[in-house]
This record gives sequence, C-alpha cells and structure tokens, in this order.
Amino acid sequence: MGGFFGTISTKSCAEDLFYGTDYNSHLGTKRGGMVTYDVAQGRFCRKIHNLESTYFRTKFEEDLDKFLGNAGIGVISDTDAQPIIFNSHLGKFAIVTVAKIVNIDELEREQLENYHHLAELSQGCTNPTELVALLITQGKDFVDGIENVYRKVKGSCSMLILTENGIIAARDKYGRTPIIVGKKDGAYAVTSESSAFPNLGYAIDSYIGPGEIIRLTPDSIEQLRKPERKLQICSFLWIYYGFPTSCYEGKNVEEMRQACGIAMGKEDAEVEVDCACGIPDSGIGMALGYAIGKGVPYHRTISKYTPTWPRSFTPSNQSMRDLVAKMKLIPNYDMLRGKRLLFCDDSIVRGTQLRGNVEELFAGGAKEVHMRIACPPLIYPCEFVNFTASKSEMELITRRVIQDFEGDAGKDLEEYARTDSDKHKKMVEEIRRRLGLTSLKFSKIETIVKAIGLPKESICTHCFDGSSYL
Repeated sequence: MGGFFGTISTKSCAEDLFYGTDYNSHLGTKRGGMVTYDVAQGRFCRKIHNLESTYFRTKFEEDLDKFLGNAGIGVISDTDAQPIIFNSHLGKFAIVTVAKIVNIDELEREQLENYHHLAELSQGCTNPTELVALLITQGKDFVDGIENVYRKVKGSCSMLILTENGIIAARDKYGRTPIIVGKKDGAYAVTSESSAFPNLGYAIDSYIGPGEIIRLTPDSIEQLRKPERKLQICSFLWIYYGFPTSCYEGKNVEEMRQACGIAMGKEDAEVEVDCACGIPDSGIGMALGYAIGKGVPYHRTISKYTPTWPRSFTPSNQSMRDLVAKMKLIPNYDMLRGKRLLFCDDSIVRGTQLRGNVEELFAGGAKEVHMRIACPPLIYPCEFVNFTASKSEMELITRRVIQDFEGDAGKDLEEYARTDSDKHKKMVEEIRRRLGLTSLKFSKIETIVKAIGLPKESICTHCFDGSSYL
C-alpha cells in the first residue's frame, strides 16, 4: 500500500518530516524517500533509500542535516522509488503518491504515442509516481492537472505535491485512501496515518474529503477543489493496515477492532473456550473485544518477535513468506498447553501460514484451536489499494476451494459471498478442514460496517462481495 507525511512550518521541518514519515512505516516495505524545499537556496533536497533489508529510520537518521527548508514531504512505498522531482510549465515541484494504477500499461502507451517520455523506471517498469506527475503537467494548473489524474487513472491515487510556495494535498477521487490534516502552533501537517501526530505535537484538524484538493502554508489551509459526494474508503484500513491509534473519517482503528470482536463474541454461543488470543499485531484488538463479548479471559499465547523479522508478506516467494511468518511468531507453550484456544486474526488470504501455525499449536499441546476472522472471506482480489500480495485470484484460498467444488473458480461467486447461503457455509467448512481448525467463523459485512460506523455505501467491501460504487 504505502503511506506519506508532509509538513510546512515557520521553522526547519526536517525533524518532524523524518519522524512523521517513519510513523507510516507499517504501510510499506520497499522504498522510502524524503524531500524538502529550501527557499533560501531555491532548491529541493531529496534522498531515496531501499528499505527491503532494513528500516526507514536507519537509512535517514544520518542525513537529517541535509534536509534544509521549512516544507517537506516523505513517503514509505510498497511499490516505486519516490519522491519524483519535476520541472514544468507549472513550476518546479516534488511529488509522492499512494496509488494503485490498474491501467498503467494503457496510460504508458498513451503518453509514449503522444511523444512524452518516462525516465524513472522501477525494476524495469514504469514508475507510477512519475506517470502521475506527467499527467499533472498536462493541466493548465495544478488543480486541472490533478483532475486529469482523476479522469484517467483506474484504481486509486492520493498524493502530496511540494511546490515552491506550499504543499498541495489531493485525496483519491473516491477517498479509498485517507489524508488527515494536523495542526500545531506555526505548522500544518498532512499524513496517511493520524498516529503520526501526537508525539510531534499535532492535533487532528480535519479529514480531506474524496477528490478534495487543498494547499497548505505554515499558517493557512486553502481549499482548491471541493470534495466529491461519493466516498469509498477501504474497509481494510480498520481491519488490517491501520495503526491502532489512527483515525479515519473520525473513526478510531482500535475502537473498530474491539467493537467487531465484541459483536462476534456475543454471537458465538455454540463454542466453549478457555481464553481468547490475538494473532499479533492486527488480531489483538479484535481478540480483546471478543474476550469482553464472550466473557472469557484474554491470554497472550503467541508473541511477535519484532527486532529482526519484518512483515510476513514482504518476501516475493511463498516459501520465504512462510518462513518469516513462522519465525516471527513465538508460541508460549506454557500458556496454551491443554487449553481450548480461540484466536482472532484480521483475514485469511492464502491460508498456508495459518495452517502451519495451527499444526504447531496442536503439537505444542493445545486441546482445541478455534479461529475467528475480523472480515468476511476474501473472494475478489483487491482492485484499488494493493491490499494483498496476491497477484491472481487463484492465490486466494476461497477461489481454490470454489474451483474444487465447481470446476470453475469464478462460478457462483455471489452465492459464496452471501453469508446465509449453503455454498458459503460449505466453503467455510472446507477452509476449516484444510487448515486443521476445530472451528472457523468469519465476521459478516454487516458487523464490520456497524463497527466502522459509516454508511455501507461509503465503505469499499469489494474484496468480500464484489461490490463497487463506481
């Protein structure tokens, strides 16, 4: 996915920019970059580093004195190298994006056929952020250029643009990814994660609306484009991606996870368990809620070893992902031996990692292993925000099960997505059997919508039910 942070101040911005960008590190693992604009020298100061084998902080700490100026933007990217710096009829500017451009090949051909060029290749492919910048420069001004991006890009695209006289923030046309504005004396900031604000002294000022464009200076916010009426924010921000202390649309991540868990615990009358446990990190909030709703204690029977093991979906091949997943989660056999355990987790994508974890729990002495998942089964690959590392539908355990049942992975998907259907129940039971679980239940769409607290039509649930309000 990716996340960004920008700040503009009456004094040097380097420290806030560094820490604010670092607070988005849970959103991406490939590239990190920062750029500031030094008015005194009339130049941009930029650095980009590879983060695949280390963390953002270790790469940029020694460079802070090189980031001169009072305004800057930074990014943690799961895709391309950024920021990109452009010089055009709009003036000099730097840009960072959080985007998934589904039609990037089509847009690339269109630009090349019109005698434009693309120089910033990322791993041999067109750099999406450079393509977005090129589309912007084809407008008569920044707003016109960003609207050109909204018209042409299929998928999603939010961005920060550092200009010679301020920071422009533009949220995806349908608001699939968030941008939050923070304020403190003498400074404004914008970020993907509001959890970046508290320790830097910022308070949430506002949430940028879908398709809205604003310009920030150290002491003002100017609206350049009004928000669209239609919102389709990704539900997985609350379920998985979001840091527990973050808020989107005024809805706190940890509160949502606990509410979802409480609801599932109250409804889960047919099983008896000794304790609820969370799969670290995103399953913990739900498990705490489940323990409240079910009336059982919360036990930490699995802990995450974070100093040396990164997130499990980072490696490109499945065997390495499985190894990372196994090595980073350490079971506490003394806490789980002889127990009827109920675990909560955010989702099941391929299922291979979970199957291995379940086998280890039983081998370690667990009497029963139940699983409760914070979202409905993933049936449709994400088309909008790069949610999973899945490159095709057949990497989803649901689609493999459906193919085994139907001989066609794309048959009767609506029936399998409907939680009260016989086919849905049959699919869930088969997933339970394959994973070796004592019982398995998924949250209902109605439960997560209620826990988020926004209208259903304002939340993207495409990967669960195929719905899209485009």
